[in-house]
Amino acid sequence: MGTTRFLWALFRTNLKAVTALRGSFLLSMTFMALNNTTFFVFWWVLFGRVGQLRGWHLADVELLFGISAAGFGLMQATAGGAVHLSRFIDDGTLEPLLVQPKSTLAYALGCRAQASGFGDLLSGLVFIGMSGHASWYSVPRVALCVLVSAVVFTASCVIIFSLAFWVHKTQQLSKQLLDILITFSLYPDPLFDGGLRLLLIGTADLLCMLGGAAGYLWLARSAFKAGLRRYSSGSRFGVFG
Repeated sequence: MGTTRFLWALFRTNLKAVTALRGSFLLSMTFMALNNTTFFVFWWVLFGRVGQLRGWHLADVELLFGISAAGFGLMQATAGGAVHLSRFIDDGTLEPLLVQPKSTLAYALGCRAQASGFGDLLSGLVFIGMSGHASWYSVPRVALCVLVSAVVFTASCVIIFSLAFWVHKTQQLSKQLLDILITFSLYPDPLFDGGLRLLLIGTADLLCMLGGAAGYLWLARSAFKAGLRRYSSGSRFGVFG
């Protein structure tokens, strides 16, 4: 409960910080929503011509896109520090966190909120609504899928951006790996065959989905802890906030 209250307080503090400049916040959120809409034009044009793709219809892709975008946006809004981990490691910013009473990883994840994440979250929810698959009856299942999506994105970012513990200056490489992950998350699974499909998508069974998310979290935490044991101080003094 103490950790939960800490994370909630951290989120509220970051939310106040990111919305302090309302014009900039709204602009970032709007442009990200427009960016997602522009990206999806490809699917509107494609399904307007072919009707369906290996059993998938436009509404199905809208739901998939919405869940991925909303999950990524939720991650950016609540654990935006995940995409900055490699920079924290390289420039010694982690050092002030090592003496904090709470988990170093939790603090590093929650110390940043990205304004663009709210645009992803909003546009994702709009796409889910447009898909026609969302109803009052299905809201709990959709919310669970968005939450699991956010957890998997967060865990994946921790793993990807923790590469800096072993190889220095990996920020650009980690960003490219994240872009690849996002790209694969937005495509219908019938487009992937064989082992690649199993590796990237997995099964849609609910228990496997939850177990997979938990496995990602465990792997991310283990990778970060292993890297933290290698982390050497750069004699950096200061506060983190």
